[in-house]
Amino acid sequence: MKLNRITSSLINKQHKSNPALISAAALILMTSSTLAAQESENTSATADKNIEVIEVKGILNSMKAAAMLKRTDGRIVDAVVAEDIGKLPDNNIAEALQRITGVSINSDFGVGDSVSIRGLPQNRVELNGRSTIGDSRDGISLQDFPSSFLKTVEVVKSPTADMIEGALGGTVSLRTVRPLELDKLTAAMSLDAEYADKTENVAPIFSGSVGNNWDFDEMGTFGAIAMFSYQDREIRQDETSSRVKPQDIVINAQEGNTPSGNAIVRDEHSIEQYVEKRERTAVNLSLQWAPHSGNGMVYLDLSGTKRSGEQAGNSILGVAGSLSTDANTTQDANGVNNYTLTNEFGIPKTYSDFRDTDSFSNALGAEWSLTDSIKISGEVAVASSESIRPDSEFTLRPIEKSTFEASGGVDLVNHLYDGAFSQDGNRLPSIIHSDPTAFTNPQNLALRTFKSEDRKTNNDETAVRFDIEMFEPLSSANWISKVKAGVRATKRDYEYEQYKVEIKDIYKNAINDSDGSLATLWADDYNALFPGSFTTMSHDNSFNQLGHSGQNDLLTFLTYNGLSNPSNTYAQLQQLLAGTNLASTGSLHDNQEFQESAYKNVVEDTAAIYISAYLDFDSVTAIVGARYVTTDLESSVYQNGVKVTGENDYTDFLPSLNVTYNYSDETLFRFAAAKVMRRADFSELSPAFDVNNDRTGATQGAIDLEPYRATQYDLSVEHYFNEGNVLSFALFYKDVKSFLSNESTCVASSTTAALQNVTQWNQVCQLDTAGVSQDNMVYSDATNYPVDADGFNHVAGLRDAGLTGIDTVKNINGENGSVQGFEVGYQQFFTSLPGAFSGLGINANYTYADSEQPNGNPLLDISKNTYNLQVFWEHEGFSTRLAYNYRDGFLSTENEKRVENINSNGSISQDGTVYGNNYRDDRGQLDFSASWDINENFTLVGNATNLTGEPSIYLSELGGAWKYTEADRRYSLGIRAKF
Repeated sequence: MKLNRITSSLINKQHKSNPALISAAALILMTSSTLAAQESENTSATADKNIEVIEVKGILNSMKAAAMLKRTDGRIVDAVVAEDIGKLPDNNIAEALQRITGVSINSDFGVGDSVSIRGLPQNRVELNGRSTIGDSRDGISLQDFPSSFLKTVEVVKSPTADMIEGALGGTVSLRTVRPLELDKLTAAMSLDAEYADKTENVAPIFSGSVGNNWDFDEMGTFGAIAMFSYQDREIRQDETSSRVKPQDIVINAQEGNTPSGNAIVRDEHSIEQYVEKRERTAVNLSLQWAPHSGNGMVYLDLSGTKRSGEQAGNSILGVAGSLSTDANTTQDANGVNNYTLTNEFGIPKTYSDFRDTDSFSNALGAEWSLTDSIKISGEVAVASSESIRPDSEFTLRPIEKSTFEASGGVDLVNHLYDGAFSQDGNRLPSIIHSDPTAFTNPQNLALRTFKSEDRKTNNDETAVRFDIEMFEPLSSANWISKVKAGVRATKRDYEYEQYKVEIKDIYKNAINDSDGSLATLWADDYNALFPGSFTTMSHDNSFNQLGHSGQNDLLTFLTYNGLSNPSNTYAQLQQLLAGTNLASTGSLHDNQEFQESAYKNVVEDTAAIYISAYLDFDSVTAIVGARYVTTDLESSVYQNGVKVTGENDYTDFLPSLNVTYNYSDETLFRFAAAKVMRRADFSELSPAFDVNNDRTGATQGAIDLEPYRATQYDLSVEHYFNEGNVLSFALFYKDVKSFLSNESTCVASSTTAALQNVTQWNQVCQLDTAGVSQDNMVYSDATNYPVDADGFNHVAGLRDAGLTGIDTVKNINGENGSVQGFEVGYQQFFTSLPGAFSGLGINANYTYADSEQPNGNPLLDISKNTYNLQVFWEHEGFSTRLAYNYRDGFLSTENEKRVENINSNGSISQDGTVYGNNYRDDRGQLDFSASWDINENFTLVGNATNLTGEPSIYLSELGGAWKYTEADRRYSLGIRAKF
């Protein structure tokens, strides 16, 4: 590694009072985002000869480097450092970050996808100090960027003025290796085989990198690094859920066990199983040149990822049915147990849904030392994400073919069954049907609806930045070590389009042109023309983590196999429907209609100016500064075929202060305060009316939304002892203003009478006056209509009269909210123990967070108690790590449809009030990793994720479970090489 003269002088000055940190500072230059802009790495005769370049290799050194990053940064920061080139401690960035104090993760199919920092999910994800782009404002998904490209991942919790605004919780800073950091030709590669136990699939994960730099004497030094990563994965997620609602009923002479005396009844039982095939390719090219003088450098970074695949799923939903109890019926924490739903029928669906994404983040930048005390830098960055989400659905309807044929093609009779329900604790319920072939007999399952949508998102940002740094700018005030100022301007263009084709209710809408008779089709008719299109599916290892209460007939079902190619499915349906009123010509693409109501286009221009002063009073250092930001927004939608644009603009003044008091060489006290802001997401800024398939619900944003704004305070103490050991404690408080909330409105729409599906009639809002929207939410439920057919007929009649609306959730600016808590971190290496025991180490942290938002609920995704425990051992080329992560229950979603009737009292809503709080229950996860250095070039590695197979359980406001999900345990074995 090579240091330019300004960087070297900084090291000598900043650590003049503590020579023991000199070598540590050199390590920081390889890993820290604070000094990343100064990583010129040019030959310099002024570099201190005592600076030792520490090579980060192995678990112990990785964690020591992370502790040193935290120690030497002027902000409150935590980090994960790669054990070596191409090896972050976890194969997934989010899963590595969950080991950090105050960080929790959200998962997709059991794979870490995004993070919450101190309970707030509104964070920034940056790559080498600039924006990454995904489908939303959050930046790239952390599972889309390969961890093998990174040297460090930092979580910055207390911002400085030079940091890009937009992080409410914190900034996740991803850092790749720079070419001029290498001192010789270096190549690294890894090849892993990952086994997922649900799909029983073995998938390859490959990554490779090669880099070098060359000294051309007077022409300077040039370096290049190229990286490539490929992953192919097949994983599965199993989910089962029920609708829960209070009813005023007596169970075996006992009233309900809720505070109100009502009983909690579960119906509409569902099982959804998805198999996801995911392919990811990523490339990164970094070029860097530095002049012979060592006065600066120029760099070009090119980074791109491509994600493709398919998410094929099946859903079985039982609807209708009347509660029937007997002497065995009981009540438990989840509700009524051991009962039968009589005259129920099922709705089987096949899905195909995935997100294909191409994204890149490119930058051209330079820094130059004009004098020994003035440095300038600038960068032009272009980031883009283009994604398309094909979403297809094929639905069946349980219609008896024999009855239809016996009636001469007139009677469409639902195929009904009785379903006996029982559940043992939190195991998968037992559901036994009076007709075990209800979901498998192709003569009882008629074709209902085919739908195919393409959802396209284009998200582009161009950013220009210029900075100037002045070192010791005032000779009369040498306590000002540096002043840094800069400007940044961006242009963001977000556009969302939706194209859709739907053949709706084939079983009752298809009419023969020849005689006007019904042209109802069944699954066996489809198979007769296209053999093998429908087959019976049953996974052997379904819900093997939960365990089973007994037989569950929802686990075996008839499924359509062809939705991975919706164009072919559409062509086949065209053949089947030829000669009917639903006949069509042209391809699927030709028939997809542009959905004007869903269109969103947000153009956002921002400009920021900032200044920071770095103060040094020997034992006290500080970074004080302010950032002034302007935001100009334009949001466009279609109204009656015309594109209409609204505008909004606002400004923010964001001061920040970071103070460090060096109580001793080992102990630091820190205080930080800042104002931060986070702009609303693009979907929240668009007034587009995004309606669901049944035309019963919708979402709608608003251009005039103010951003989230918060004032935050941090106070911490950090004690470092021996080499890499640390004990830390931090208090934090965030006062969140301009909190975004939502409200529900029953919106009148002319489309409901013709297109609204009221099968789930109790979830359809009702209007007092046809054609007039209203804020008062009114529904019918089992209290008024205990017989499902009566409720359906009543609401269907209201719909036909124009008296039903669309339950529309609108985003609004709310009141204040807050989050406060504390963090404790501990890391120690037991190097004083004899022999092999000297390689033992422990890393543990605990976070307590309490929060409240305007409606009285806690913040989403925030657990009060979170802790991590890692025990690791490394000796003579062998290393192992056992890591346990735990977080207790948290509010996952609000206005959740399947629990919307449940409040803390269990009372029955008389005024249409919607509750719908959905909590995820406590959960812990155990992961294991091990490696063996075969020699200095090759290492054998193994990992196990979710070793104990922990499912996720979701609870209603009363604490009863209503949904369970589980995903694969994942095991990988591979080899890494470095030359």
